[in-house]
Amino acid sequence: MSQAQAEIRLPTQELRDDLPFYTQKLGMRLESIFPADNPSVAVLSGHGLRIRIEKGATEAPGTLRILTDTPGDFADGATELTAPNGTKVEIAPLTPAIVMPTTEHAFVVRRLRDEAPWIIGRAGMHYRDLIPSRLGGSIIASHIRIPDGGPVPDMVHYHTVGFQLIYCYKGWVDVLYEDQGDEMLRLHAGDCVIQPPEIRHRVCHASPDIEVIEIGVPAEHITTIDHEMALPNGQGDPAREWQGQTFVHHIKDQATWQPFRVPGFVCRDTGIAKGTKGVAGIQVVRYDGGIALQTAHDTDIHFTFVLEGSMTLQSVDHQDRKLKAGDAFVIPPGMAVSYANCSDDLELLEASLPGVFNTEIRD
Repeated sequence: MSQAQAEIRLPTQELRDDLPFYTQKLGMRLESIFPADNPSVAVLSGHGLRIRIEKGATEAPGTLRILTDTPGDFADGATELTAPNGTKVEIAPLTPAIVMPTTEHAFVVRRLRDEAPWIIGRAGMHYRDLIPSRLGGSIIASHIRIPDGGPVPDMVHYHTVGFQLIYCYKGWVDVLYEDQGDEMLRLHAGDCVIQPPEIRHRVCHASPDIEVIEIGVPAEHITTIDHEMALPNGQGDPAREWQGQTFVHHIKDQATWQPFRVPGFVCRDTGIAKGTKGVAGIQVVRYDGGIALQTAHDTDIHFTFVLEGSMTLQSVDHQDRKLKAGDAFVIPPGMAVSYANCSDDLELLEASLPGVFNTEIRD
C-alpha cells in the first residue's frame, strides 16, 4: 500500500524571517528547503503537524493551535503569538478542563405536545432538547431516539464531562463499556447507567423503538473519539474510579421500592448518588396515593421527566401545568410546588445535583 502525507501550506514574504520563529520559538523541525541558492519553500514538522511555508503562496496566513499541558514551558509562556508571515499561533491546553458555569435558576416546563424540533445529532441519533435555556450552561437534558433501530454507526469515544446519565426510556440498547467485562451490556426500559468522566464506550445496537433520556453536566462538553482502544477490553477493573466516580448500572427488575422524600410517593434509588460520591442523585418515582403536599428543595439543579401517566404541577407563583408522559420540568431551589391530580400509573425520573439535599414540606 502506497504511503501518503498531508501538509498545510502557508504564505511568506521572506522565508529567512520565518524559519527562526518556527524552529526556535515553536520547536518545529526543518524537513526540507529549496532551492538551495535562494530558498523560497521550507517544509517543517512538529506537534503532529506538517507545514509548507512558500513564498508567493496566495493562501491567508491562518491560525495554528498548539496544545500542551505545560503551557508555561512553551514559547516562553506566551499564549498568543504572530509569526513574521502573519500566521497567528494559539497555545491551548492539551487536556481540556471542565468548566462548570454558575446555574441560572429558572422554572422550566417542556411539553412533548409543544412539538419541539428533533435535531439529527451524532451517529444519526435524533435529539430533543428538554431544557432550552440549559440553566446558563450548567446542564443539558436530551430526549434521544433512533427511529429505525438496528446497528448504530458509533465509534469508541468518551466525554469530558462532570456527570452523565443514560436512562433507557423505551425499547433496549446494547452498549460496550471500558473495564466492564467481555459481555455486551443491554439496557432495557427502566434501566440506567452513569458514564463516569472519560470512560470509553460504544453504542452498538438498538431496538426499533429505542428512546433514552440523557443528562450531561455541564451542557457543553467535548466528545473525543478513541481510535486506539477496542471494546470490549476484557474484564478490566469493574470497581475502577474515573475522577472519583464509579460505573453504575441500575437494573429496574432488581430494584427495591422505598419511601420517597415527598409523602404519597415511593421511589427506587438507582445508587447513583453513592457511585458519584454525591455529585448527582437519580430516583425513579411512583405515585402511591394520598393528598398532594406542597414542598420546596434546596438543591442547585432539580430536573424531572414524566415517564408514564399524568399529573398537574401546581405553584403559587405560576399557573397550573397539566403534564403527561414525555413532558419535563425544572424546579429552582426554594420554589414551592405540589404534584396534584396524579394518575395511578404516574412515574417520574428525578435528577438532582448535588445528589443529597433537603426537602421542606410546606403544608
